[in-house]
Amino acid sequence: MKILRSYILKELIISFILSLLIFTFVLFIGNIVKLAELVITKGIAVGYVGRLFLYLLPYLLNYTIPMAVLTGTLLAFGRLCSDNEITALKAIGFNLSGIFVPAITLGLILSLFSVMLNDQIIPRAHFATRKLLAEIGTKKPTACLEEGTFIKTFKGYIIFIHKITGNKLKNIRIYQPQKGRPTRTITAESGEFIPMSEKNIVALKLINGSSDETNLKNPDNLYKLNFKTYYLTLDLASQLEKKDIQKKPKDMTIHELLDEIKKLSRSRINTAPLVKEIHKKISLSFASFVFILIGIPLALLAGRGEKSIGFGLSLGVIVVYYLLLMTAEALAMKTNFNPALCMWFPDILIGVTGIALFCLAVEK
Repeated sequence: MKILRSYILKELIISFILSLLIFTFVLFIGNIVKLAELVITKGIAVGYVGRLFLYLLPYLLNYTIPMAVLTGTLLAFGRLCSDNEITALKAIGFNLSGIFVPAITLGLILSLFSVMLNDQIIPRAHFATRKLLAEIGTKKPTACLEEGTFIKTFKGYIIFIHKITGNKLKNIRIYQPQKGRPTRTITAESGEFIPMSEKNIVALKLINGSSDETNLKNPDNLYKLNFKTYYLTLDLASQLEKKDIQKKPKDMTIHELLDEIKKLSRSRINTAPLVKEIHKKISLSFASFVFILIGIPLALLAGRGEKSIGFGLSLGVIVVYYLLLMTAEALAMKTNFNPALCMWFPDILIGVTGIALFCLAVEK
């Protein structure tokens, strides 16, 4: 049994490493054009670009490790099937569950490594990338306003913007904590920045939304006021003087995200984006494990060892998984959906499907 497991583990590791190199290279090439533009169009020193390459690698591994695990599993067990080695083991009454232990163990180890990658390495690399980009010259007045993060650098306001394209904004939430009173909230479907650099201010034009306004009869209460256009003036002076770059949720470790949730919860601010980010880090980490669960039975049911079959099945599962993940992430941003359950749904669905297919493959 020990020799057999070592043999299977060797096959799996070789296939995994080859797949990892291929997928990482392909994704790496896809980012070379963007990084090359920094040198060609902006004249950035090659040394800076080299550091950006280095910071990019952990982010790529976050996706290529699960992809390589799935492809490696399909290739390794597909070859065992095509050479009739699985059939021979069945014929002598060997319990197939035993030969899958090395693969499942490898998937679990890689998932635990990915937890560390997502929680510690990637946030630091992502934050280092943003600091480096700031260092090499992005000094627009609105550069501090980034999508997908709670912006707290403007005095008296906490701002969350889902999408920023140039000066155009989508899905905006602005919170104004008030001592001894309920937090004032302004929401808008869209908006845009109108910078006034000579005055160190920026006008924020909000379109189609609502704002909480003070009830003159009862100042402790607020009422909703719908608007088509609303202007908010933000002071940039303190922001421009501040050298520290504020961390986005992607730049935070799980511990930092939990601390941020506690702070924002005291002001009764919706922390669903931060909860979603925590569970996304962990669920993505365990993609390797669930890919092992579905990869083994798919290889047994396909029963062929050609590399084209393995890569084809792998691509199909990967596309389905990440489509589910994007859908779950979109649903997690809605207040009536549990962000934790949304982010774990792709793993649960793929894992349960894998177990069902495994039972079918063993009986086949």
